[in-house]
Amino acid sequence: MKKKAGDPLPETFRILNRELSLLDFQVRVLEEAADARNPLLERLKFLAIFASNMDEFFMIRVSGLKRLEAAGVQYLSPDGLSAREQLRLIRKRVLKLHEQAHHLYRDELKPKLDDAGVHILNYGKLTKSQRQKADAYFSQTVFPILTPLVLDSAHPFPHISNLSLNFAIIIKGPKGKEKFARLKVPATLPPLLSIKRTTATRQDGTTVRHHTFVWLDQVIVANLSALFPGMEVVESHPFRVIRDADTELLDLEASDLVQAMQRTIKHRKFGSVVKVEIHEQMPNRIRKLLVENLGVKKTDLYEIRGTPGMDRLQLVYKETDRADLKYTHYEPSLPAPWRKLQSPGDIFNLIKQQDILLHHPYDSFAPVVEFLQAAARDPDVLAIKQTLYRVGQNSPVVGALLEAAERGKQVAVVVEIKARFDEENNISWAKELERAGAHVIYGVEGLKTHCKTCLVVRQEGADIQRYLHIATGNYNSVTAEAYEDIGLFTCEEALVADVSNLFNTLTGYSRLPGYQGLMVAPLKLREQLVTLIDKEIRNAKEGLGGHIIIKVNALTDPAMIRSFYDASSAGVKVDLIVRGECCLVPGVPRLSENIRVISVVGRFLEHSRVFYFHNAGQERVFLGSADLMTRNLDRRVEVVFPVSDPTHIRYLRDEVLETCLQDNQSARDMDSDGGFLRLIPVAGQQLINVQQHLMRKAL
Repeated sequence: MKKKAGDPLPETFRILNRELSLLDFQVRVLEEAADARNPLLERLKFLAIFASNMDEFFMIRVSGLKRLEAAGVQYLSPDGLSAREQLRLIRKRVLKLHEQAHHLYRDELKPKLDDAGVHILNYGKLTKSQRQKADAYFSQTVFPILTPLVLDSAHPFPHISNLSLNFAIIIKGPKGKEKFARLKVPATLPPLLSIKRTTATRQDGTTVRHHTFVWLDQVIVANLSALFPGMEVVESHPFRVIRDADTELLDLEASDLVQAMQRTIKHRKFGSVVKVEIHEQMPNRIRKLLVENLGVKKTDLYEIRGTPGMDRLQLVYKETDRADLKYTHYEPSLPAPWRKLQSPGDIFNLIKQQDILLHHPYDSFAPVVEFLQAAARDPDVLAIKQTLYRVGQNSPVVGALLEAAERGKQVAVVVEIKARFDEENNISWAKELERAGAHVIYGVEGLKTHCKTCLVVRQEGADIQRYLHIATGNYNSVTAEAYEDIGLFTCEEALVADVSNLFNTLTGYSRLPGYQGLMVAPLKLREQLVTLIDKEIRNAKEGLGGHIIIKVNALTDPAMIRSFYDASSAGVKVDLIVRGECCLVPGVPRLSENIRVISVVGRFLEHSRVFYFHNAGQERVFLGSADLMTRNLDRRVEVVFPVSDPTHIRYLRDEVLETCLQDNQSARDMDSDGGFLRLIPVAGQQLINVQQHLMRKAL
């Protein structure tokens, strides 16, 4: 009997908590910051990424649990935990992670940076000339921006905006009466002030640049008396607020949706407080004041031993010109077929001759931009249809679409303005595209449009020819240099016809019964993936062998996990490469003993989704935008597409997936308790790093 998503789970079913699994991923990011094999500034960058990820975790995941708890909803996660129980476990884990992160920065990274000539100083460690420079910057630039707010009967407790760093200040007047004041550190200024850059000569004759930074908030603290003339500054304590940034919108018409999303962006500044970072030395009376006025519990206060907001360390990475402390520069290459191009007009003939696979960041993103630019300028191109999810600022992709619209071509763009934290940017692009004459569609009612497709329609003599780019990642030329993703150029008739029908569904009201080659969510993707898994189960039972390899960002959907358990129980070998959350438990006798789960975290963010099925020797490989999460399978428009070229299948199977599985440098193995263990090569074993391997292969 065929399984359905809503079927009850068997008593033997085991699943891990999604929120705790996501925290386990943050542990792996923090491990990269602690890994001495990584260049020093890259380690600092990983620490900043960890801090930023933790902020988002609270803004989205913790805020959702707190809303459930506050509403009294008797919700149990798939692993049987209530919202309150999850919040308690999260707090315990986060306190430990905070301690580890600050210890790593304070006792290891900062001293090593000092030794290397990159100094992140406290104000008290500045030389006299450095203090003079910092104080002058305060007087000229910072002081005019600052607005201290005193709390008294005439001045209620001020609003504390999301992600803001503040100071709780006690001041004393001439008569000895103490008052409380709040001061916000301006987010419009760099969080670290660069106060000195020098060049030194090493013993080997090479020169190296030294950089010195000081925290802006410490410069402000040192000059607080300028803000309160005639008053004594008794004490000051930093604190940082994280607010609920998750919102849900009702289905609205396009114009209403844009207005609602604009209100949502503003709302993020005022969402309920879910976390307050405080210094461990903050006295109880100020803690009590924050708890009462921010409307939080004591358990929402998180002590730290250092400066709040370590995501701000990203600035040191960006501003420090030290190639010796960063990864060796990598220049993405052009795929071999693309190197043969004589002119932009040859792009369409090239794609007509063969499918072209692009694997970013090993392959350059330039072909995608050139494809769109050629389409915009080619007089025979009649139309361009594209989905946009996250494109970034100053996007050359959007620039090409604007040019095409201005040249009178039919341009239809599905812009997903509900792409979390990119809404404002997407709204801006959408309005600009509309002004240029493009048809802009704001997603599909009730669903997020997450698929990555671009269709070009071209007049060729008496015929119409369609060209397709379809991918696992966003049309973002900046993140394409750091995110690992895979895209395909093709003219395969089944796929271009499917994508044409998909756009008709996205832009109109057509409801097609199915697709020839694509697997599309929420239509039949879930069902088709289960069918492919079930076929491996039948093959294994018939002695034909069974092997599944799947690479995704997250695996949390209970029904999909059950399908993998069924496959393992039938003797199918299941290899899962899951970067982030994984709620499946591998290696459990009679349940998942044939399942291996690994996570690869390295220089590039593993982002592609690859689905491999042995299929009794007639291998099938699919790529797509969908993770194995309930939201992706049931509440998003996702596309998973087949790879038909035998050369591409071999590359994806043998070079990408197999090298991931053999990686003993950046991969971690998941154990039957849900923990991840870093693989340690034995003596004499070849060292394998999948990202380094693919960089070498692409050159």
